[in-house]
Amino acid sequence: MDNQQTSHLPNEKFTWRIDNFSKLTSKKLYSKTVIMGGYPWRILMFPKGNNGGYLSLYLDAADAQSLPAGWSRFARFSLAVINQVSAKYTVRKDTQHCFKSSEGDWGFTSFMPLGELYDPSKGYLVGDTCIINAEVSTLTSEKENQVDKASDPASLESGDQAGQMEVEIPQKDQKQGVKTSLSACVSLEPAEHRGTPSLPAGLISNPMDELSDFRGLGKIENAFVPLLEEVCSNHPSLLECQQKRSGRFIEWAFTALGRVLHFLKTKRVKDMNDETCEHLQILWEELETFRFDLTWLEPHVQSALGMRNYVQKAMQVKKLRDNVSALEMEMKRLKAKLAAAEIDLEIAKRDLVLAEEGFEERDLDAELGYVRPQTVR
Repeated sequence: MDNQQTSHLPNEKFTWRIDNFSKLTSKKLYSKTVIMGGYPWRILMFPKGNNGGYLSLYLDAADAQSLPAGWSRFARFSLAVINQVSAKYTVRKDTQHCFKSSEGDWGFTSFMPLGELYDPSKGYLVGDTCIINAEVSTLTSEKENQVDKASDPASLESGDQAGQMEVEIPQKDQKQGVKTSLSACVSLEPAEHRGTPSLPAGLISNPMDELSDFRGLGKIENAFVPLLEEVCSNHPSLLECQQKRSGRFIEWAFTALGRVLHFLKTKRVKDMNDETCEHLQILWEELETFRFDLTWLEPHVQSALGMRNYVQKAMQVKKLRDNVSALEMEMKRLKAKLAAAEIDLEIAKRDLVLAEEGFEERDLDAELGYVRPQTVR
C-alpha cells in the first residue's frame, strides 16, 4: 500500500435561519455556499419532503458541477433542525459520505415528519422561523479529495436573500476572535433532485448513537465493535494497513468497514430489493476508498448484491406457485360443485318420471266453456 499523507480538518458549524417558513412554495431550497475545511458546502432542503410526508435534508458539495470527472471528497457531517423551545428535542442526524460526481449531495430523505415540523406547539417553528444547523468535518488527502481549492465560492452563490447564516470557526480559532456572518440565500431549481436516492427511513445508520473504543483506534458504534474484532482477528492486515494513517482517518475507515459487516450480518435474503442493494453498493464503494485488503469480503458483498435477481426470481416463482395452487383449489371446488349438480339432476329426473305417471297433458290455453241446456218444444 502506498504511503499517503492524510489530515483531518476540525468540525466547522453553521446555522441557516429561514423566515416565513410555512409560506414557502418552492419544492427545494439551497442555503448560501459556505467554505468549510477549504471546500464549498451548502444545505439542500425539501420543505415539503422529497418522497413522502417527511422533511428532507442533505449536505451538498456546491462546486460539484464545476469539478473534473473522478473527483471525490470524504466528509463526516450532521444536520439538525433546532427546537427553539427545548434543546433536548432538537432533531439531529449524523452520517458520513464520499462525495463524488455521481453523488454530489447526501443526507436524509426522511429526516423528520412534516406534521411535527409544522406543528407550532412542537417548537421547531417559532415566529414562523426554522433554524437548520450543520456540522462538517472534512478529510483531506492527495486522493480522497481531488478538488480545486482555488474555486471562487462567489460564483456558486445565487438566489434572493432570505435570512441569516452564521458560520462558526473551530474552537481554537474562536479564541482569536474569528467569527464570520454570511447571509443565507434561497435558489429555486425546477429540476428533480438527482444526487441522493430516496432510501427508506432507517436505512442510513447513525454513527453517533452509542460509541465504544475499538482497540484504542477510535470511537466506533457499539454494534460494529464485535464484528470488527472478529474480522481483524482473522485478517490482521486490516489493522496493519492503517498504521500510518491519522487517528480520524482510521476511525472513519473502521466505521465504514463496520457498516458493511453490520449490513451483511443483519440483512436477510428477502430484504435485498433494489433500494437495499443500492445502499449496499454505496457502502461498499465508500469502504473501498480506505484501501483495505478486501479480497476476503468482496465475494460476500457481490453475492449479497446478486441476491436482488434471486429475490426477484423467487418472488416470481412464488407468485406463479400461488397462482397454480389457487387454480387447483378452484378446480376442486368446481368439480365438487359439478358432482353435486349431477346428483341433483338425477334426483330431478326421477321425480319427473314419478310425476308423469297417470298425467294427461292438456292445452293450458284452451277455453274451459260450459254445457248449454236443451230447449223443449
